[in-house]
Amino acid sequence: MQAPPSPSQSKEPNPPASPSKMKRFWSGFWLAFLVGSLGYAWYCFYAPSNEIDWAENSTAAQAQATESGKPVLLFFTGTWCVPCRIMKRKVFADAEVTTLVNDHFIPVLIDVDDESEAATVSRYHVGATPTTIFTDAAGNVLDWRSGKISKPEFLELLAEVNPSAGVDL
Repeated sequence: MQAPPSPSQSKEPNPPASPSKMKRFWSGFWLAFLVGSLGYAWYCFYAPSNEIDWAENSTAAQAQATESGKPVLLFFTGTWCVPCRIMKRKVFADAEVTTLVNDHFIPVLIDVDDESEAATVSRYHVGATPTTIFTDAAGNVLDWRSGKISKPEFLELLAEVNPSAGVDL
């Protein structure tokens, strides 16, 4: 008489997952991946409108600066520039930044791909976006930063360029 098989010997290996289960798994995986990717793409390219009074172009900004005596804020951007959009969302849409920029600077948004602004891009040797340049009324550079700037860094830069802005750091 043989002893009954032990529990470990009587188990057969688990059968592989059926093709329909694997298909459902991969369909769900790719659907989640697609939704996540689209959400991230939207986040990268979303830039809310802001209340900054951007000048029409750099020539108009220089004229306004001559009249008011305020420094000019040149923000070089591109429609394709993700770090620029992040700055527009996290820095320029902020109420404190909006108030300080509108009260103490002449801001101008310059698209580096705009042919009418090619002379300004060339004059300031802008080779990357975002680039933020502060000038006096004559167009002389007071300070500049290349690359994305956080709100605290931007507020610090505003205070350095125009101490009358009264930024509380």
